[in-house]
Amino acid sequence: MTATAALLAFTLAAAILTVTPGMDSALVLRTAAVEGGRRAFMAGLGVATGCLVWGAVAAFGLGSLLLVSSLAYDTLRICAALYLCYLGLRLLWGSFRRGGGIAEAGLRAAPASAPAASAGGWFVRGCLTNVLNPKVGIFYITFLPQFIPAGADVLRFSLLLAAIHAVLGVLWFALLVAATRPLARWLSRPAVMRGLDRMTGAVFIAFGLKLALEKR
Repeated sequence: MTATAALLAFTLAAAILTVTPGMDSALVLRTAAVEGGRRAFMAGLGVATGCLVWGAVAAFGLGSLLLVSSLAYDTLRICAALYLCYLGLRLLWGSFRRGGGIAEAGLRAAPASAPAASAGGWFVRGCLTNVLNPKVGIFYITFLPQFIPAGADVLRFSLLLAAIHAVLGVLWFALLVAATRPLARWLSRPAVMRGLDRMTGAVFIAFGLKLALEKR
């Protein structure tokens, strides 16, 4: 397989994986609907950054620890499960409190006049959902080598593939954010916002429990 063929094949495979519905898309869609496009895009950038982190870890060979060390894998898995359940419970708690506002749960970003640090918080949340997930690391360790042609610099080519995956993710999240804009007025209704928070919270908790109970 030539380098060009490998890049094209990986781009196609990564694009399919990117648009497959999952936790990352749910996070960005919910944030776009309730928090606004800017914070949603920052959450998407965080998710993409998490991909880059795992890509770098896999490229440098450190991610192999997850394959050989049950302790490392289980520790990261439990941390990810606790974090996802934490986010999900806060979303649910905020939606059921008086007024139904997620702001009362500490998850809704501040008004537009607030400092931009709020968007940074969503970047961190998006990043952590990937960085704390050992399955993303295992994915990179097992998936990337299939697209590295013979004779290529493994480190550089792995980082290039991870960067392609991250860029595809950013483009997909930007499309999701743009898709919510025509519905912004309807999505801003309190009842709709509560429904979105409850649905997303349930998804996060489900993913967290699945990760916690899953055997390697």
